[in-house]
Amino acid sequence: MRYFLEFSYAGTNYHGWQRQPNAVSVQEILEHALGTLLKVTTPLLAAGRTDSGVHARQMFAHFDGELSQETLQHLVYQLNQFLPQDIVIHSLRQVKEEVHARFDALSRSYEYHIALGKTPFGNSMHYRINQPLDVDLMNQAADILLAYEDFECFSKSKTDVKTFLCDISYALWSKTKKGYIFTITGNRFLRNMVRAIVGTLIEIGLKKKAIEDLHEIIKSKNRSKAGYSVPAQGLFLTRIEYPASIFK
Repeated sequence: MRYFLEFSYAGTNYHGWQRQPNAVSVQEILEHALGTLLKVTTPLLAAGRTDSGVHARQMFAHFDGELSQETLQHLVYQLNQFLPQDIVIHSLRQVKEEVHARFDALSRSYEYHIALGKTPFGNSMHYRINQPLDVDLMNQAADILLAYEDFECFSKSKTDVKTFLCDISYALWSKTKKGYIFTITGNRFLRNMVRAIVGTLIEIGLKKKAIEDLHEIIKSKNRSKAGYSVPAQGLFLTRIEYPASIFK
């Protein structure tokens, strides 16, 4: 049988989701916990990868096994007792056998958090800048993203993806009391894409680039034309949507 695990994690202490040969990852910690409690090696396949330092408010991973109803009822509690404080399990549900955590996801949403000025709190949870941003300009630029599909200009160089096409359905900046939050939703994202988009839009918000420049940047398909990649600590994977029909 196949099961979906829903969980959250703060990425500060981990080198991303995926197992690394010489570094601690969220996948390694979770697989070790599952294997220990179930007394069988239990590989996890997640909805996607997050880079070192990136956080996830909602992540899903699937695994295969034969769990009794009693085990299913108690496993979430047992995992949360076993896991470190910065990884939390929210639910465990059986899904149809052919369902895949990555390929069956309809959309993914991210937030990027920016603090305006110095703060003693949450420095591993946001990116600090010291200059005010023009939110209206950045939102005009964010609207442009919805008109394009090829985002090679925002992709990490020398990546092995087969296509650079992504469907961005939502992109919006909001001002908070202490800074800014950028929210973006799409069917998929390229590696480093959100951080490169944020860096580019910040340069527009600081008037280092013009809104019109964004059209040429995207059409160029050239990473060097876009803005810088903002640091990982401000990035949160916030929501992954699946069709309701996947659950048994």
